[in-house]
Amino acid sequence: MEQVRWGIIGCGDVTERKSGPGFQKAAGSTLVAVMRRNADLAADYARRHGVPKWYSDADSLIHDAQVDAVYIASPPVTHVAYIKQVAEAGKPIYCEKPMGIGYSQSSEAVAACKAHSVPLHVAYYRRGLPKYRAARELLQQGRIGDVRYVHASMHTRPVEVPPTGELPWRVRPQLSGGGLILDIGSHVLDLLDFFFGPIRQVKGFAANQGGYYAVEDMVSGAWVFESGVHGSGNWCFTLDREEDQVTIYGSQGRMVVPVLDVAAPLRILGADGNQELTFDSPQHVQQPLIQMVTDELLGRGQSPSTGESALRTDWVLEQLRSSG
Repeated sequence: MEQVRWGIIGCGDVTERKSGPGFQKAAGSTLVAVMRRNADLAADYARRHGVPKWYSDADSLIHDAQVDAVYIASPPVTHVAYIKQVAEAGKPIYCEKPMGIGYSQSSEAVAACKAHSVPLHVAYYRRGLPKYRAARELLQQGRIGDVRYVHASMHTRPVEVPPTGELPWRVRPQLSGGGLILDIGSHVLDLLDFFFGPIRQVKGFAANQGGYYAVEDMVSGAWVFESGVHGSGNWCFTLDREEDQVTIYGSQGRMVVPVLDVAAPLRILGADGNQELTFDSPQHVQQPLIQMVTDELLGRGQSPSTGESALRTDWVLEQLRSSG
């Protein structure tokens, strides 16, 4: 195979700019079909993005002989069912995060792909971006000495409720599985797994402080990595501003890593002075990871984000949210 022909299930907002065009622009990749339950919206997306085929049911896309691999970008509640369908069809999968609406569901997805010998990749795309890959390399090189502990903080404003009164799917537990920590806060935990490896112990607390919707809006906790590095974090989604950063404390300095703002600089604060590193952000932020996934499917590289790595993050999320 010289080219991976992709199909998309669920061509919503995330596919408009962040991911969809990346499948058309990555080397060795092309987007040949999209699916959305609303046929008019599916046809409109295909027309605007120059995609030759569109469907209004997933089964038709999955079994299209011209679709080699499938990107699942529907709401989380549907992920595992689609993963199982695609796995049974023997096709590689790239799935939005979170992989499922709970650790048990996500475990089923990973098991299904293993049973059918199907590659499973998850869209924790920061693993593919130059800023975060540089941060990981600098840490491994000992730029701030031996890492002792890490603290993560993420704050956002409450989710806006549209005039219709219908809450966005991200804060409807029957669709998302929980609050914003699953949607955007999970990026922090996945990055920490990328930097330091698996977490072995977690203690957490979750609460609904704002009362805006029926999911947790405050999560805090502490953990220990298998490497011995300690960590702590706070996620609050009912404040008056948006800010986030991961601060990594080493024996010879600190590294400050903004997570949500992929364009924000990486800062190193050390005894020998401070350094600020800037990186260009791609037009389509998922394209670097899409390229890595495509390269792996073509036998010329390796993806840093897999079902197994995402499953570790889902386990940590479940532990953090398990106490009230």
